[in-house]
Amino acid sequence: MSPGTDTTADVIPGPAAGGRASSAPLLGRDAEPTLFELSQPGRRSWQLRTTGVPEVPLDDLVPADHRRTTPAPLAEVSERDLVAHFTRLSHRQFSVDLGAYPLGSCTMKYNPKICDAVAGLPGLADVHPGAPVSTIQGWLELLVELEEALCEVTGMAAATLQPAAGAAGELTGLLLMRAWHEAQGRQRTKVIIPDSAHGTNPASVTLGGYTTVTVPSDDRGCVDLAALRAVLDDDVAGIMLTNPNTLGLFEEDIEAIAAAVHEVGGLLYYDGANLNAILGVVRPGDMGFDIVHLNLHKTFATPHGGGGPGAGPVAVSARLTPFLPGPRAVRLPGPDGPAYGWATPDRSIGRIHSWHGNALVLARALTYLLVHGSDGLRQVAQLAVLNANWLRHRLSATYDVPYDRPCMHECVLSATSLKKATGVRALDVAKRLLESGFHAPTVYFPLIVDEALMLEPTETESLQTLEALASALEEIAADAGTEGGHDRAAGAPHATPVRRVDEARAARQLVPTFDARR
Repeated sequence: MSPGTDTTADVIPGPAAGGRASSAPLLGRDAEPTLFELSQPGRRSWQLRTTGVPEVPLDDLVPADHRRTTPAPLAEVSERDLVAHFTRLSHRQFSVDLGAYPLGSCTMKYNPKICDAVAGLPGLADVHPGAPVSTIQGWLELLVELEEALCEVTGMAAATLQPAAGAAGELTGLLLMRAWHEAQGRQRTKVIIPDSAHGTNPASVTLGGYTTVTVPSDDRGCVDLAALRAVLDDDVAGIMLTNPNTLGLFEEDIEAIAAAVHEVGGLLYYDGANLNAILGVVRPGDMGFDIVHLNLHKTFATPHGGGGPGAGPVAVSARLTPFLPGPRAVRLPGPDGPAYGWATPDRSIGRIHSWHGNALVLARALTYLLVHGSDGLRQVAQLAVLNANWLRHRLSATYDVPYDRPCMHECVLSATSLKKATGVRALDVAKRLLESGFHAPTVYFPLIVDEALMLEPTETESLQTLEALASALEEIAADAGTEGGHDRAAGAPHATPVRRVDEARAARQLVPTFDARR
């Protein structure tokens, strides 16, 4: 019998393994059944041949008081139905492999398959993180080379690869900031954050034990330098910002900002979410930053979203190197013995990750760096900026442009005028865009822009894709002003497996299982 052969005669779902009768159709675009609703007693997705190995008494494997007295209510399905079920579900999802994913400030760009191939090599994938140093020289060399490459890109002296994502990198950077100040005999309490900052920044500041001080943006969308100077004092530990900022604009006064913060003894923390815009062009270290966190799942195109795994390495200037988390992969001196090993800095803040980071994500990132080289990375930034400005210029006749000047890798538009004229909001525009085969952009962020639509096309989208995206956004705006246009937008999406959800209810009323309300 081949795998997936159905051993039962009936083909219509009956009572599931848990005893509940199914009322859902077997197939259908709008009502994909669960595995329990597909379940039929006796169906199997696997079979094992007779091995000839003597059977071991069950009591020798699992003590009686640890065994169930009744079978677990698991779904029973054939391999054919199992594969079809998950394939149908996968076709209902949008991904970077299907089309443009213009989430602003998230850099959801295509993940090159060569990186996945490298991460799947047995010599990398089949290694235990606790293996002896002498048996993992290749892995250690990879980690050392990645750290050196990231330091070259950022202009920093050393880095830790342990943080498992951007938020973990933020907390690591703030803990490093705290450790450095304490080593200087200081007990500072405040960290400055621009009003256009990523939402994770104030959360990380709080977790790091600091108080947030917000500074406003000026009329050009950058940090108001006068307002910044007004809040700088001897209690400021540092400032968190990204450059370009979350409006997609380059902080032109960055050297003056760095000088002002350093003058009061503070440190500059670089949120690396927008590093994609400046690769190979300018480095955070050259701007005056002391701490840089990197989102490898953004800038270096490793898998992103769905809870991870991610990677958020943190690079630092020379004076902060002794405080980095450990152990770190390092080159060993001398010609004898292993060339690489582990070492923990003298004043390390300790571990940030149970092992050494999400290693296969790190392998993907190094592959991306090596494939592109310095010239290729610079081209990544140039194309990302070009694409964003193309969209900004093209859509400026249809949507408001709050800061109408050249942007970097992302552009921020506004649906304020559209809302006043038709009642159609930024959220409605985003929902309608789903019907056009594109992922929705970021909406209502940055918070300082009314009815914000934030688009980041990335360097991996072609001119044809940008044209299609712009045309879709123009058609949505045009339809909003026609008869019934408001209702069509307010009810969108109409042609997706899941219609519009109540975003607030999803957060307030958690339904963790498919049958929680039955």
